[in-house]
Amino acid sequence: MTTPVVTRFAPSPTGTLHIGGARTALFNWLFARGRGGKFLLRIEDTDKARSTADATAAIYKGLDWLGLDHDGDAVSQASRADRHAEVAHQMLAAGHAYKCFATQDEITAFREAARAEKRSTLFASPWRDADPSTHPDAPYVVRLRAPQNGETIIEDKVQGDVTIRNDQLDDMVLLRSDGSPVYMLAVVVDDHDMGVTHVIRGDDHLNNAARQMQIYHAMAWPLPIYAHIPLIHGPDGKKMSKRHGATGVEDYQAMGYPAAGMRNYLARLGWSHGDDEFFTDAQAQDWFGLDGIGKSPARFDFKKLENLCGQHIAAMDDAEMVANVADFLAAYANDPLSQTKREKLNTAAYCLKERAKTYPELIEKAAFILRDRPISPDEKAAKSLSDDAKSLVAELTPHLQNVSWTRDALEGIMASFAEDHGTKFGKLAAPLRAALAGAAVTPSVFDMMLVLGRDETVARLKDISPS
Repeated sequence: MTTPVVTRFAPSPTGTLHIGGARTALFNWLFARGRGGKFLLRIEDTDKARSTADATAAIYKGLDWLGLDHDGDAVSQASRADRHAEVAHQMLAAGHAYKCFATQDEITAFREAARAEKRSTLFASPWRDADPSTHPDAPYVVRLRAPQNGETIIEDKVQGDVTIRNDQLDDMVLLRSDGSPVYMLAVVVDDHDMGVTHVIRGDDHLNNAARQMQIYHAMAWPLPIYAHIPLIHGPDGKKMSKRHGATGVEDYQAMGYPAAGMRNYLARLGWSHGDDEFFTDAQAQDWFGLDGIGKSPARFDFKKLENLCGQHIAAMDDAEMVANVADFLAAYANDPLSQTKREKLNTAAYCLKERAKTYPELIEKAAFILRDRPISPDEKAAKSLSDDAKSLVAELTPHLQNVSWTRDALEGIMASFAEDHGTKFGKLAAPLRAALAGAAVTPSVFDMMLVLGRDETVARLKDISPS
């Protein structure tokens, strides 16, 4: 019988959810969801000095925005310290760990001497094979009794087989002198107890795997399948940082990128399925596999992100688009949408979604709906409202009061009016845009008129009539 897939995302709550962490969460989510498995969340909050409630909340918020739902309640690693210590004592009782009474001064002296003699500075504890009867009544740490010969081979689904000589690994500390467990022990115990079958994480944890495997072996626990994914680099090939632009998920949410586009782009950032670029969540879950992850670091490309986000906005259901715009306005502009404006946005969706890459771009195109009379034109639009232009619009307005309100009829009346006045419609379009939207860049004049309706259109045109 095949064991059900269980993956996990285990962030440390020391800051905002980084874009690299978001991709790691996404890969785990896709792998589990595509196989009918479970995706678990563990908050690795053992670093009490740096872990904060705000950072934990930011992780939840980022995952929620991305739509990466987890199964069951999130696990707090710090709350499981007693269980971690219990496993260390089991290893101690079985001889797979030992008490080390070496002081920090003694460890420092050992390393300085090793450095001077040009030998390995890995600490070799004199207490590894000491008779328990010689143990002093003094503070001690519990160390893993690691194998000193042979090799540890990490069978990694992304990196391939990675071999590490055991004489390059020291007897790592499992419990500190105050009895508290270290992170390396806690990760293994939690992954085992949570039933994690696949550990998919950044390749900066690759060396940790060799040490963690020794705990699995000592406890006779089955190893998870490892997949260490390359980190994300900026366009210049260096590790992604703030100098490249936004690094936190909340930044991309605030910039108005659609979550679906962000998921699509992050999935393609280091993983591929043939030449497919644009795909849905369902396709991603169906296609995603560890064999499609590349070994080289992926480079973040804002233009590709924008291109995919634009495609997702264009493909978005009209009602979903309206809901997303409303949520964005409520969150970042403190501007709740009235039901009337929601309905007009839904009607106008066909002329708003094309070529918009973010919600702010959509909102800018929808200014003719979102603004209320009297419309105050922006600086660029105002330049098109000369006295002559206002007079021309005033002369046009009566022609619109009885015409059939269809695109063909409106286009016809505009063409006739422009021809009668010896001008081209383009000359007429600029002041009409300014009157209807207060902006120079808008959907077509005809789209705006059709969405606004006759009464609102005529009223806005009259608002700019010469006094």
